[in-house]
Amino acid sequence: MAEQILKDLTFFYPELALTATFLAAILADLIFKRTAIVVSTVVMAGFVVTGVMVLAQVNMHESIFGNMIAVDSFAYFFKLVIIISAILIVVFSLGSSELNTPRRRLGEYYSLLSALTLGMMLMAGASNLLMMYLSVELSSIASYILSGYTKDAPDSSEASLKYVIYGALSSGLMLYGISIVYGLTGSLDIYAINQTLAKGEINSIALLIAGVLTMAGFGYKISAVPFHFWTPDVYEGAPITITAFLSVASKAGAFAMMIRFFKVTFIDSSVVSLPAGVWATFQGFQWYHLIAVLSVLTMTLGNLVAIWQNNLKRLLAYSSIAHAGYMLMGVVVLSNEGLAAILVYFVVYLFMNLGAFYIVMLVANKTGSEDIEDYKGLGSRAPFIALALSVFLISLTGLPPTAGFIGKLYLFAALLNHGWVWLAVVGALNSVISLYYYVRIFRNMYLRSGEPQGEPISFGWVSSATVLVLLIPTILLGLYFTPLVQLAQASVRMFGIP
Repeated sequence: MAEQILKDLTFFYPELALTATFLAAILADLIFKRTAIVVSTVVMAGFVVTGVMVLAQVNMHESIFGNMIAVDSFAYFFKLVIIISAILIVVFSLGSSELNTPRRRLGEYYSLLSALTLGMMLMAGASNLLMMYLSVELSSIASYILSGYTKDAPDSSEASLKYVIYGALSSGLMLYGISIVYGLTGSLDIYAINQTLAKGEINSIALLIAGVLTMAGFGYKISAVPFHFWTPDVYEGAPITITAFLSVASKAGAFAMMIRFFKVTFIDSSVVSLPAGVWATFQGFQWYHLIAVLSVLTMTLGNLVAIWQNNLKRLLAYSSIAHAGYMLMGVVVLSNEGLAAILVYFVVYLFMNLGAFYIVMLVANKTGSEDIEDYKGLGSRAPFIALALSVFLISLTGLPPTAGFIGKLYLFAALLNHGWVWLAVVGALNSVISLYYYVRIFRNMYLRSGEPQGEPISFGWVSSATVLVLLIPTILLGLYFTPLVQLAQASVRMFGIP
């Protein structure tokens, strides 16, 4: 057993690097008190090393620690999304005025950020129900603290408390669902559960109840309706850096875990009459109908409620809910094509959503406000920043020639190719609705003058360079996206095979 564990550890290097980063950040904070730059440098170095180790896992297909964690191309893709997001969030944090105040020690902030990243990475590869629950709890506990980190902000503590309450409820429901699955099948290993279900001796109603309860935990992490209630308040009250991180990386880890759970557990691999890359579910558990309903509710509520928001963080929170609904459409398809579309969408969503949140942070640093009304005249006062925000919002809408258009194009194509015409129509209508509330921001930036009129807002070259790093892929992936699509297709080709 010891020999096997040592062998498995060689495939666990990225997670070990993050664990070492967490410990090193704590030690650096104890030694170099009130010197945030030292701790941030340690964490940034740890994230870069982790990224290199993740890149070394390309084309691996292993199951380690007794099928607790899968090291495969699917997890590899999501780990890259998570670690790139984490690196960018460290950069964002260095320029955040709400974090870098004279009396605030940031050692705990950066160490918890590495713990949160570790939890998300474990979510991406978890292939055991117990491991899934533990990884959700690790990321949740770290995010509870980080969402209330700016205690001097009036809504910060409220955001953290609401997050804890909703998180505890969702985790309890998920754990109850897992216990039912264990009682029905006698196993927590999703591959072993699949083999038990293939024998057809399980009560389908009990299994359906277990699946719905487990979905509560996944839905909470991805902000799917009706598990989304925490999202607007937490996104508004948390530091913008944490809001941005939760909107991208947390969703990535949760989607990876949810897809692995449903794809491996409930797909009948004995059906060979279907075309290559198309799946069949076990009779009596057609969970994709449930996810189709969740997708419609999530994107519709997210877009409709966003229309009434004046706080940009809160608006982007509802926009994030809507985008979770779009990505759920890819799960409904039950094919490799749908999964590849989700992977493509996550990459473009990373750049365009983090870009939008970063500009909200930059403007808040200068104006002290996140209200849409304070964006009046930004087009003349800060032309480059206003142009970049416009591109990010156009991409979030899904209009060409931005990367967001390519993400939605592949999602809608997957739906139409598999007969889900009505769901594609609902998704297209929701994209039109989203254009309305994004146009409100364009109108204020370019068609309304602010006070004082004509006073320019200057941003440093570091901030402008960071915006450019996010802006270039948002445009480039809208024009040249073939390598990204090929990587996504390769990442799902062997997925689900033990």
